[in-house]
Amino acid sequence: MHSRLCSSRRAARPSRREIIAFGALAAVPIPVRAQQNALPLIGYLGSESPEPYASRLAAFAEGLAEADYVQGRNVAIDFRWAEGRYGHLPALAAELAKRQVTVMVAPGGAEVALAARSATRTIPIVFEMGGDPVALGLVASLSRPGGNLTGVTSLSVEVSRKRLEFMSELFPAARTFAVAVNPTSPTAGSQSRNLQTAASSLGVDLKLLEASSEPELDALFRAVVQMQLAGLVFTSDPYFAYRSRRLAELATRYRIPAITQARDFPVAGGLMSYGGDFQQSHRHTGLYAGRIIKGEKPSDLPVQRVTKVELFVNLKAAVRLGLTVPPSLLSSADMVIE
Repeated sequence: MHSRLCSSRRAARPSRREIIAFGALAAVPIPVRAQQNALPLIGYLGSESPEPYASRLAAFAEGLAEADYVQGRNVAIDFRWAEGRYGHLPALAAELAKRQVTVMVAPGGAEVALAARSATRTIPIVFEMGGDPVALGLVASLSRPGGNLTGVTSLSVEVSRKRLEFMSELFPAARTFAVAVNPTSPTAGSQSRNLQTAASSLGVDLKLLEASSEPELDALFRAVVQMQLAGLVFTSDPYFAYRSRRLAELATRYRIPAITQARDFPVAGGLMSYGGDFQQSHRHTGLYAGRIIKGEKPSDLPVQRVTKVELFVNLKAAVRLGLTVPPSLLSSADMVIE
C-alpha cells in the first residue's frame, strides 16, 4: 500500500502572477539566475521547450508551493531544455549534476528519467512518467525505491490498449486500425505488444506506423489516408503528448479520427484522448521536490502512482468528421467538448 503525499504545513497556492512568472523564468538564460546560488537549487530537466510544458510547469509550481517553496522567493530553479532533441538529454542532465543541484527533477517520460539517472547516483532525482519505473530499472520497487530516485508514475502507458478499445467502439465494423509508435521510446516495445494482444481479443488488425520527427508525423497521417484505415491510435509518449496541437491540426487536415493520451489533443480540436491526469502527477512531482529539499531521502519516499485516467471527447470534431459518437462512449467521458 502506497502512502499519500502530504505536507505538515500546507502553503497557500502560488498566485496567478507567480505562476506566470514561473513560466517566464523557465525560459530565462542561466547566467541571469546565477546569483541565486544561496538558495536551494532545483535542476529541472525538460525534453521540450517551456511553451509545451506551460501547464505542467504551473502544476509543478503548485506542488512546490504545497511544500512551502516558491521560485525566486526561497528556492532557485535551473532549467535545461532539450527542445525535442531527446538525444541531448544525457548531456543536459550531466550539466545539472555538475552544478551540484539540491535535487534534479526529471518530468515528462522514461527518456528524461533515464538521462537523469545516467548523470548521477548521488543527487536526489524526482521523475514523472507514464511507464513502469521498476521494469525500467529506475527503482527497486514502488514502496521502497532504494538509491537516489523516486517520483510519480501514471497509468498512461498501461491504458494504451484502452484507446484501441474506444476506437473499436466508435467503428464496430472496422477490421484494421493504425497505431502511431515512437521507435525511440523505451516503452515502445511493451506498448506495441499490449496493443497487439488487445487487437487479437477485439478481432482486429493493426498497422504500426513509426514517427519521431515532424516530417514523419505528416507522413504518418498521409499513410493512414492512403491505406484507408478506420482510425488512428497513438501510443503513450511524451513526443506525441507535447505536440498535441500539431497532431490536432493534422487530424483535422486529413480528416482522421484519432485518439491520444493527452487532453490537450481534443482541446485543440482532435477527436479523443485517454490517459493519466498530468496535472496531478506534475503537482506531486513539485511536492516531492520540496520534501527532499527539506531533508527527506528519495529512498524513503514511495513512488506515487496516479491512478486517475481521463477520457475527453470533442463532439465538434466528431461532427466535422461525420461521426456519431455512441452514447456508451459519451457516458464514460470525463469531459465532452460540445
